[in-house]
Amino acid sequence: MWSDWEVTSSRETPVPADRSRADDDPESLQRIAVDVAREAGRHIARRRPEVFGRGGAPSVADAVQSKSTPTDPVTVVDTETEHVVRERLAERRPNDDVLGEEGGGARQAPSGVRWVVDPIDGTVNFLYGLPAYAVSVAAQVDGRSVAGAVEDVVRRRTYAARLGGGAWVSDDGGEWVRLSVRDVDDVSMALVATGFGYGAARRRRQGEVVGALLPQVRDLRRVGSAALDLCMVAEGQVDAHFEHGLSPWDWAAGALIAAEAGARVRTPSPHSRSSDGEVTVAAAPGVADAFSALLDSLGALGPIPDGVGSQ
Repeated sequence: MWSDWEVTSSRETPVPADRSRADDDPESLQRIAVDVAREAGRHIARRRPEVFGRGGAPSVADAVQSKSTPTDPVTVVDTETEHVVRERLAERRPNDDVLGEEGGGARQAPSGVRWVVDPIDGTVNFLYGLPAYAVSVAAQVDGRSVAGAVEDVVRRRTYAARLGGGAWVSDDGGEWVRLSVRDVDDVSMALVATGFGYGAARRRRQGEVVGALLPQVRDLRRVGSAALDLCMVAEGQVDAHFEHGLSPWDWAAGALIAAEAGARVRTPSPHSRSSDGEVTVAAAPGVADAFSALLDSLGALGPIPDGVGSQ
């Protein structure tokens, strides 16, 4: 049931974020992901008070618009930040493809390196001033994540990983500390993170799933950023995460970080999009099989596409 790109972490040292090479090795790609995610995070932190002010209301015309539904917002800072990321990647990796949440890109994963970017994962939190939103930058080769970084903007906390190199976290540009999932072996004691889509029909079905799941685990958490949820699995702050309808930019970096921290990870196809409703799962290995079986018993390992259950 689990993804065939599940990674067993090695005991290598972290990759410093101050060197750059022009080739395709995961160390070089990780450094670039860290540098770019941190710069994007600084841009977001600087721009939020300029756009929203202290009162929380947008001070810039057309600062907030809707995407898939009225409850699915995009802000001017999302689009600005993706532009910053694309510019920096073009400077350092001019021949690579880029897939971004706001600027788009080819649906099919190309051969060679593709950067997968979410400029603000957790836009609703960002809009309301809730301190849980992040930049996600990942490098994929043939649709497989080989390096990535997630920048927790408010906490100035950088998560990073490369394939086979372990998962790491650095506070405010300081020392890198290795991440490891929590040692838990009873699914009834598992703290589970999840998230919900924007369409009413999918939310209805997701509500049924969590209603049935809640009595069978320790508790549920809904942070509002899938990238941070996956990093929380890596850090042992939750024991599992699952969510239907993530696009590649939501999971490309975070899933690799969770896997390199020892989690067992299942991701959608790299060609899928949110509308397909495929499930993403990451869990500590001690509860992974039981958690997967529990989701399967609830019909939650299958997709919940847009419009499911609608008339």
